[in-house]
Amino acid sequence: MKKFGLATQIFVALVLGIVVGTLFHGNETAMAIMAPMGDIFIHLIKMIVIPIVVAALIVSIAGVGDIKKLGKLGGKTILYFEIVTTFAIAIGLLAANLFHPGSGLDTSNLEKSDISKYEETTNAAESQGFAETIVHIVPKNIFESMAQGDLLPIIFFSVLFGLGVAAIREKGKPVLSFFEGVLEAMFWVTNQVMKLAPFGVFALIGVTVAKFGITTLIPLGKLVIAVYVTMVFFIIVILGIIAKMSGTSIFVLIKVLKDELILAFTTASSEAVLPRLMEKMEKFGCPKSITSFVIPTGYTFNLDGSSIYQALASLFVAQIYGIDLSITQQITLLLVLMLTSKGMAGVPGASFVVILTTLGSMGLPLEGVAFIAGIDRILDMARTVVNVLGNSLAAIVMSKWEGEFDQEKAKHYVHSIKQSDVA
Repeated sequence: MKKFGLATQIFVALVLGIVVGTLFHGNETAMAIMAPMGDIFIHLIKMIVIPIVVAALIVSIAGVGDIKKLGKLGGKTILYFEIVTTFAIAIGLLAANLFHPGSGLDTSNLEKSDISKYEETTNAAESQGFAETIVHIVPKNIFESMAQGDLLPIIFFSVLFGLGVAAIREKGKPVLSFFEGVLEAMFWVTNQVMKLAPFGVFALIGVTVAKFGITTLIPLGKLVIAVYVTMVFFIIVILGIIAKMSGTSIFVLIKVLKDELILAFTTASSEAVLPRLMEKMEKFGCPKSITSFVIPTGYTFNLDGSSIYQALASLFVAQIYGIDLSITQQITLLLVLMLTSKGMAGVPGASFVVILTTLGSMGLPLEGVAFIAGIDRILDMARTVVNVLGNSLAAIVMSKWEGEFDQEKAKHYVHSIKQSDVA
């Protein structure tokens, strides 16, 4: 009998979670039983992400050891992220104009969710200007940043530390060996944690469906369809063109990352696949030095799915209240989103906070976001897949741009995946 792969196990867990959640809709006891299972899985993922990012960056940067080369890579990466996310925001705005998901919606039938915690975060985030965001990149206490899971300061520290290890040459070798050992051990831990993924997915989906019920989707079905269709269009057309230009195919990449994409979709967590993503892109021909820098940085600067969603949701709120935004106002909205979406890295409920900040700056009613909160989990699943795929492709683009992509390694890896699928 053929053994079920991780993707199949997760899909079965997703279906079972929906069934159980529907059966126990509104049942507090059932939710109390399932919730810890999902929380434990997410905690396990969060536990392994930071050690892997730190160790991978230190090992790869110490291997490069060239601050000029690193600066060049950093500049190109940020430029690429900025261009692609701007495209994503523009496509989100175009989709909102095409679908009009908020027009003619009867808000009296919609359930409002409590968004007060996001509004508090928004107020705190708004008081933090551009200068503070730049200052925030430099950690005042690296252990505090690690405890908070704040990736930007962690990346900054790890890059500097890696350069330091390279600079002290012979004395740095034991330190390098230590972090190489940490990285290998953490990848082993990742593989063990992934065995629990189906249980985590079952619990996370089960609790969501039991809490909100399938009926919540019906009034906002137009928004859900608009988001999903736009995400699929962005993957096939925009990411497809970028993949073709960098000598690969988006469909090959999807096949390579099949397990990770299903896991990202079902858990609605990019972090859940970060360790495996870095490992797989290395096997696919991207050098460790580029993969371990581009992918974690992309988790802050290259959230294509989140950018599409934020643009769509902002116009959706305007449409609910019958506010017609002119082309000039929509261009302003695009510029505002370009800034706010980058400044919210590491903020809890970042997408909501970005939408609230954007609506506030455009003078649009904030309470409209409360209508989306109930179905945010369903929308989050789609945007997480696009975020993961966009960051994986960024690693390939940067590897090609630097002339360090191993085409032969990529061919062998794709061939080995096809062989295992046949077997």
